Amino acid sequence: MKYFVINTPPNQDGIIRLYEKDFHYLARVRRLKSGDCFDAILPNKTKARIRILSTVNKILIGECLEALEHTKVPVQPLTPIALFQGLPKGNKMDLIVRQAAEGGVSLVIPFYCEHTSSLSSAEKTKRWEKIIKEARQQSGSAMDTQIRSPCSINELLEYWETIKKQYKRPSGIILHQEPLAKGSFHDYLSNEPDFAVLAVGPEGGFSPGELSLFLSAGFKPLLMGSTVLRTETAALYGCAAIRILLLERESWTSSLKE
Repeated sequence: MKYFVINTPPNQDGIIRLYEKDFHYLARVRRLKSGDCFDAILPNKTKARIRILSTVNKILIGECLEALEHTKVPVQPLTPIALFQGLPKGNKMDLIVRQAAEGGVSLVIPFYCEHTSSLSSAEKTKRWEKIIKEARQQSGSAMDTQIRSPCSINELLEYWETIKKQYKRPSGIILHQEPLAKGSFHDYLSNEPDFAVLAVGPEGGFSPGELSLFLSAGFKPLLMGSTVLRTETAALYGCAAIRILLLERESWTSSLKE
């Protein structure tokens, strides 16, 4: 089911007011009017059915219907997946962020590599946040996908160290264009990780020094088949493979035991 993501909580009477882009999307794009209802995710991660009371003066006023107000959005028990993405050229990051949000990735962290061709800005991070909101509304994803501002590899690996301390069985996988190991997604995810991280390089991949840093930090190298994928394809392909394997873990681990 699709949900509209609301960033401003309702008041004590359960009334919400939506302006500008939110108003335009609901009243102009979806053509909702007074008396119509839509389902939404509130800032406290609950879902509510909103009944529109008014759409005058470019302000949408609605009320939260009590029947759904306290129904929790089923985000768990999905294993969190984080995408560490080397900043690609142009607007490719927009596509990567959109696909990650639609696929239920919990966290996206762009980072600078030796092969990163341009710097980012605060405006881009804001645009990515908007893309995530639109992608969640389009796909109905209940995962509250977060994105951080771009950082250096050292800052990225410092965060990875906090993940290793916070979780009991984190798994870090780095995609590489060379067959550095015979491992597979099945091998690396067979220990039932409680947090999975996928690291993908930009165009040109990782330099030998960058690869060494990731491997020293505990990441496992993986070559996906014999095809060299574009960075935006590799991110989608890899995250989807991890999510599917984790969702279907019970069935494939049972078959391995037989």
